[in-house]
Amino acid sequence: MSDVINMPWISRILQVTKSTDSSLEGVSGMIMNETKNTILIDSKGKDLLLAKNVISFTLDGNDKEIDGKIVSQRPENRINKKYRRN
Repeated sequence: MSDVINMPWISRILQVTKSTDSSLEGVSGMIMNETKNTILIDSKGKDLLLAKNVISFTLDGNDKEIDGKIVSQRPENRINKKYRRN
């Protein structure tokens, strides 16, 4: 099975687990769009634009935490990239 980091993220549920901005910790919502440096989510009816380089997050309640700094590239490049396994 392909790793969650290499799959498309649109329409998946994101939960921020860690952030350099403490107000973002615990924020969750459905991913609406992804760019090289940001993820746009719909959280409780409001659009939030999250900078990838300041958050760590999980997708769809998965245990694997994703460090946003590592996935700061275009989605089409992220899908085919090989990442080091932790």
